Amino acid sequence: MAKTGDQSGTFIQRVLIAVAVLCLVLLGLAAAYFAFDILLLIFAAGLLAIFLHGLADLLRRWIPLSEGWLVMIVALLLLVIVAGAVALLAPSVAEQVRVLRVEIPKSAQQTGEYLSRFAWGRTLIEQLPSADEVMSKIDPASMLSSVGGFFSSTLGALGNVFITILLAIYLASEPRFYSVGLTRFFPIAKRKRVGEVLDTIYETLRWWLIGKAGSMLFIGLLTWIGLSILGVPLALTLGLIAGLLSFIPNFGPIISAIPALLLAFIDSPISAVYVLGLYVGVQMVESNVVTPIIERETVELAPALTIVFQLMLGALIGGLGLVLATPLLAVIVVVVKMVYFEDVLGDKIAASELPNDERTNPSDPSKDDGPATPRSGT
Repeated sequence: MAKTGDQSGTFIQRVLIAVAVLCLVLLGLAAAYFAFDILLLIFAAGLLAIFLHGLADLLRRWIPLSEGWLVMIVALLLLVIVAGAVALLAPSVAEQVRVLRVEIPKSAQQTGEYLSRFAWGRTLIEQLPSADEVMSKIDPASMLSSVGGFFSSTLGALGNVFITILLAIYLASEPRFYSVGLTRFFPIAKRKRVGEVLDTIYETLRWWLIGKAGSMLFIGLLTWIGLSILGVPLALTLGLIAGLLSFIPNFGPIISAIPALLLAFIDSPISAVYVLGLYVGVQMVESNVVTPIIERETVELAPALTIVFQLMLGALIGGLGLVLATPLLAVIVVVVKMVYFEDVLGDKIAASELPNDERTNPSDPSKDDGPATPRSGT
């Protein structure tokens, strides 16, 4: 009888534990849902921290200072470079943007007049809202909210940008302090593995940022040169737009091509065809030269999966969902491969699927219970 009572007590205890765990999971999911904007703010700061830390590593070769000082020097240098670029280019770009705002409606009207010559064009125009209707529905407040979905309405966009930069500097200055602290939430036996996962995430995002920066520069310069050769007005501004929006895979190139096509259409429809060919050609070269390098050093993301994830985050938080969708998806893919496929299912992924540094220099098992992230900071 006593044995039966013990079994009953053990069963009740297990049920209570299961219910408690389920409640904690549901509570965590609810908190993540309502604080998703804050989590994305932290993720954006992490991306910026990886960028700053990588530049600080390069600077370490010539300046023998501590990691924190190097990160501060890098941040100040970037601030000076950005301020200088704005001072040099702002007048020209501002004037081109002003002209762009005037010319785009004219080009849209001219495009509509040209399409109205055809039956299919008239049908298409009837389905589209007029320019006045579009302008009447533009709400600057809602546009700002959609572009900066996670920006707090209380502090404002500038305040959140400042917080993101400040958080990134702290993370980049002492990466091991925060990574070791994160591993202490896991059992001791699992901490080394958690460190390996964090190492791989760091290398994946580092190479992704390097590749994306090169891709943005490549697309911006090539677009600017191509539009200048074709004689399209505002080539510099359109090149900047193309380079910046190329940070957003799939959707960015399409959005950046629209103003260039409209401006080219003012000259003639054949000019618009040439501009379309230029944008398609630039994207094809980038896809066959730069993208394979990025995928070789990080993880290969299925295009359909990337688009679906972008649409999901875009629907949840707006434009910044599109911006952060790809790096966030890369992190999720790394975690799923290493934690679920390898550790749970026992399916060891091929070395070729991991970033180069993880293939040739995995985390040292002899290190303490914290991860080796980032290696240069240890």
